[in-house]
Amino acid sequence: MTASFENFPVYKKTISFTVKIFKLLENENLNKEFSLKDQLKRATLSISNNIAEGSEYGSNRQFIRFLWIAKGSCAEVRNMLFVLYSLEKINEQTFITTNEECLEITKEVYHFIKYLEKNNLGK
Repeated sequence: MTASFENFPVYKKTISFTVKIFKLLENENLNKEFSLKDQLKRATLSISNNIAEGSEYGSNRQFIRFLWIAKGSCAEVRNMLFVLYSLEKINEQTFITTNEECLEITKEVYHFIKYLEKNNLGK
């Protein structure tokens, strides 16, 4: 892998998403949700962290493994967004837009994995 992780469009999208989540968590409704806020921050950061870390191993096989972990972190984020919505800590529109953005990242990570595998770059 020759490209730097900072150049991957999906990585750039995860950074933008992370900023949105961190700003969302400044909402007064979430002031007492310390554990949930912390876990959501960590899961959101895990998406970009795994893309970055995996790209640095010099092995596309390792990179694919870390991309799967990033995809799993997306699911964790979506789950916590659903919990916040179910607890009425975020409104429906916020839930829909953030969930859709996270789903888009999930799809892009998946397509990146499939691209690497299809082009025999997973070795």
